Amino acid sequence: MIQSFFLKYSFLIGLISFAFGLIGMPVIVRIAKAKGFVVRPNKRMSHTGEVPNVGGLNICFSFMLTYLLFEFDQMSQSQFFLIGLFAIMAVGFIDDVLVLTPMAKLLGEALAGIALIGFADIRLTHLHGIFGINEIGIVPSYLISLFVLLAIINAVNLIDGIDGLASGLGMLYCTFFAAYFHFVGEVSWSILGICMVGALAVFFIYNVFGHREKIFMGDSGSLLLGYLLTAFIFHFCEMNAYHEVPEWLHMDAAPMVAICVLTIPIYDMIRVSLTRIKQHRSPFEPDKNHIHHLLLKTGMNHIQTTCVLLSISVLFIGLAILGRNWNPWLLLTVDFGLATALTLVLWRIINRKLYGSADS
Repeated sequence: MIQSFFLKYSFLIGLISFAFGLIGMPVIVRIAKAKGFVVRPNKRMSHTGEVPNVGGLNICFSFMLTYLLFEFDQMSQSQFFLIGLFAIMAVGFIDDVLVLTPMAKLLGEALAGIALIGFADIRLTHLHGIFGINEIGIVPSYLISLFVLLAIINAVNLIDGIDGLASGLGMLYCTFFAAYFHFVGEVSWSILGICMVGALAVFFIYNVFGHREKIFMGDSGSLLLGYLLTAFIFHFCEMNAYHEVPEWLHMDAAPMVAICVLTIPIYDMIRVSLTRIKQHRSPFEPDKNHIHHLLLKTGMNHIQTTCVLLSISVLFIGLAILGRNWNPWLLLTVDFGLATALTLVLWRIINRKLYGSADS
């Protein structure tokens, strides 16, 4: 009866995930400090003291425990998907502790992706008429799906640079997909999103408002989040490609809608990578040119910057909903055009601040 009640009011499942996270987070913080799984202050970080960087472990465990508690009967259907989630978390944890080379990290992500694309069979099989292509063969399906997986995982990973940003965006994106899956009757997929929202909420509190118990997400969390969002996007696009949703919820431009929802990390990754290549540097070379770094240059603090980017993300989600049945290229053009305009405005503000300071 209890399980039936929570399944009927599935949004309450997030409270269970949140409770598991609250119980587990102090333990993770204590173990991380004892084992030396911490980040020390450096030129790219503004925190003081040693801060644990394995918050993704608690996100993963509270998320998985809650999902299995309510969806254990789906284990046979979701086992490879969950194995992939655990594998990508492990890749991130190893990188947090040992610091992998970019190519080794990319290889680990690709291997974890095999569980999702190859074994769980969660992948793109239809391009929604983009480039005049609809259904695609199995080999192009695997290759395109793997490319998209790696792109989204690394976009989310790169946006994790200030307090609350990756987790805040993650809660926003998971809420969007969980709500959509709920309305189309995909209960299991909706529960996945709700479980992650609850797990991320605990981390957000510790990351933004923690003092002695502050913790960073680390790659164990950001890679896990990117992996889950990729699975959501694949399923979201496939349902709309084959008209498996009510007509009023159908989205002709589903792939571009997904890009529009994730505009902040995707556009930032493309912009930063192109800038590095233009400067004859490796696209994997870290710097302080990400959108959150630019906002910090205007004088905002971490919380203010996070709030601004979350608000802008809500704007892009609104655009995605508004343009869900537009021509895909029109929606993408408006999306990236708006992102470019906002970036140019930001650069103008920064230049005025810098030159104004120099003149004075």
